[in-house]
Amino acid sequence: MSGVSGASSVSSVDRTDVGSGAWIVVPGEEVRLEGGPRFLREVEARRSRHRLYPVSVLYTLNALVVMPLALAGPRPGAALLSFLLGVGAWTLLEYKVHRFILHGRFPDGPGAWELFLHKTFDHLHLEHHKRPWDGNHINGTIKDTLPFAAPMALLALFAPLWSVPAFVAGLLQAYVAEDWVHHSVHFYRFENRYFRYIKRHHLYHHSPKGMTLAFGLSNGFWDVVYSTRIPPDVRQALYGTQDAPVPGTLERS
Repeated sequence: MSGVSGASSVSSVDRTDVGSGAWIVVPGEEVRLEGGPRFLREVEARRSRHRLYPVSVLYTLNALVVMPLALAGPRPGAALLSFLLGVGAWTLLEYKVHRFILHGRFPDGPGAWELFLHKTFDHLHLEHHKRPWDGNHINGTIKDTLPFAAPMALLALFAPLWSVPAFVAGLLQAYVAEDWVHHSVHFYRFENRYFRYIKRHHLYHHSPKGMTLAFGLSNGFWDVVYSTRIPPDVRQALYGTQDAPVPGTLERS
């Protein structure tokens, strides 16, 4: 870990109190959780980016090979629809994996399966919540995702390009986009409406009161569907008004 615990002061940390002991930190040049280790933001951002580059290049190349061929085939409209369905499917998979696997518990046991689950999953997300600005724990790597992505992409080749291959291309490309959104939420400040929303949505999830809510990493749609949306009073504190538009949700009340 690259925390700089010996640093003498935090140069810029804005604390937003959202009630009930929950809080959000917007990082400056040095960032920290209250009472926790300090991190140099740019050092950790660079570390996180270097983990993201191979994933981004490989899965984007897959889409750049599959989609032009699919769109040039006999069913370009179906190819585009399959790609978009893959993007949508990723948002659900992102939610399910975050809630039930990354926030799940897989205790060690006597069997090989229990041992595999414990060693593979039990440590992954815990470290990220302990040190949210540690660049080694922001995103997955090729080693983490390729064992799942490669068989899926290879099996897809047995189907017409406009169908499963285009769907998988959309799924993996949405994963790349979600990884960059997650990276940006932890390290950057963009002044557009969506980013302001998703940053506060996700950093609330990192707060003491938010770990069982706000599992969507790129949007809040599935949090509404599965009743893990941030409560109305907290949304009012986060977004300025209880009825503030929240991208990706079904309703505003």
